[in-house]
Amino acid sequence: MKHNFLLFIVLLLLFSCGNKEARRPIVRKTTSFINESVSFNKSLIADEEKMFKVIMKRDSLSTYIASPNGFWYKYEKKDTTKYLPKFGDELTYTYEVYDINNSIIYTSQETGEQVYKVDQQEIIEGLRDGLKLMSEGDKFTFLFPSHKVFGYLGDQKKIDINQPLIYKVQLNKIKKKNENN
Repeated sequence: MKHNFLLFIVLLLLFSCGNKEARRPIVRKTTSFINESVSFNKSLIADEEKMFKVIMKRDSLSTYIASPNGFWYKYEKKDTTKYLPKFGDELTYTYEVYDINNSIIYTSQETGEQVYKVDQQEIIEGLRDGLKLMSEGDKFTFLFPSHKVFGYLGDQKKIDINQPLIYKVQLNKIKKKNENN
């Protein structure tokens, strides 16, 4: 009886371990979503560029410079110092944030004086790239497209999703990482 039971178990195990074919995953094509997303982003960038061109045309007394990083800027105050921030330098700056209608969103009192170690701390991409263009004492106005600032999330407070912004930044001090710079 014991022998028959063991034989039954062994046979059950042998036959139950047959070669079952695995189910194939269901493939869903997402190229249409990606294509729609790409075309939406292209049209968003084009619309923001048109808005910035209107702003630059209205401000005809100023010369705006196109950054290779995808934003525009102008000098409000240019210092004669030629030193530009490098990796690890500590920057002290203040800034104000405006919408494209030049209505203030954040004052310099609200944002306060900021300290940033170049490329060692997280700040918005546009500001990170813009500060590297400034010398100590400079004051710039930056026109940042939405993807260079808060993008599709906004700041969850005062800045909406996909909102292009104007930043007015004053670089107060550059503390060099080492004196060999």
